[in-house]
Amino acid sequence: MKKEILSILFSCSLMVISCGQKESKKDEHVSAPAYEEEQVNLEPVNDSITSVVLLSDDNMRYDQSEIKVQAGKLVKLTLKHIGKMPKTAMGHNFVLLKKGIDPADFGAEVAQGQGPEYKLSKEASLKTIASTKMIGGGESVTIEFMAPEKGQYNYLCSFPGHYSQMKGVLIVE
Repeated sequence: MKKEILSILFSCSLMVISCGQKESKKDEHVSAPAYEEEQVNLEPVNDSITSVVLLSDDNMRYDQSEIKVQAGKLVKLTLKHIGKMPKTAMGHNFVLLKKGIDPADFGAEVAQGQGPEYKLSKEASLKTIASTKMIGGGESVTIEFMAPEKGQYNYLCSFPGHYSQMKGVLIVE
């Protein structure tokens, strides 16, 4: 009788453990970035326009740390926030800095002056080539700008504290 009870308990505990393992694998898959599903990064619309889709998420990151475009061509950039958190908690934007502007200095400067809408100040805007508004989870925003002269230009998210992780380089060829 004791062997049967122990056997039943052992079987039940194996079922519980295996169910727990299946659940954790499912959670692992859910927490993986959804970037693989949306590989629509650069798509030429015509000879003079380059479309770029940049994804951001609730883990404070962009899906691309490097974007390549052609000098003098129109760039149509769409920023998609694939997370769920609102912009007041985990807002993201795209800010393309002029050459020579240090991303860390810029990020620290704008973090001091942003209000509830997270708009760049007039002084900060003078240090940028292009920027989007701040968006929250499930939102997207599209901007158009002319690619500057050949070179490398830093981009970042100006939400307070995000610039250290959410950054990249626009390479203009």
